[in-house]
Amino acid sequence: MGFFSRKKKEEFVCPMTGILHPMEEVPDPAFSEKLLGDGFAVELTGGEVKAPFSGTIAAAFPTGHAFGVKTKEGMEILIHIGIDTVSLEGKGFDVKVKQGDSVKQGDVLVVVDVDYVKSQEKSVYSPVIFTGGQKIDLLKTGNVQAGDGEIIKIN
Repeated sequence: MGFFSRKKKEEFVCPMTGILHPMEEVPDPAFSEKLLGDGFAVELTGGEVKAPFSGTIAAAFPTGHAFGVKTKEGMEILIHIGIDTVSLEGKGFDVKVKQGDSVKQGDVLVVVDVDYVKSQEKSVYSPVIFTGGQKIDLLKTGNVQAGDGEIIKIN
């Protein structure tokens, strides 16, 4: 009976729909030089940003432009939506979670008005940073959908 009770480890899935890029292509040196950690970026084409794994919202900026998500095992990521989007002061961001909330993989964290962000001349490159020092290998680039698996390997 114990054989069937084992839970499969949850796989990291893409939090956004858009075009997957290596971190080095992000048009901001703090991200492209991996000063905050390794990761990747998605150039947003879809508006929903979802939890890539189940965990807790460790940080939720009131402007809706960035979220920290932490697994119960302690892995933490930072999802930063766009570049210099903090200056939008929350306009174009419909935040669905707050710090301390528990989320399940696939829960919507924020809905972004991508057209509005672009109209304000902000980049929609959205870095996903592994802040705990993990290194990642990209398994694919190009078009991705929120919820896609097998996009990275976490080392």
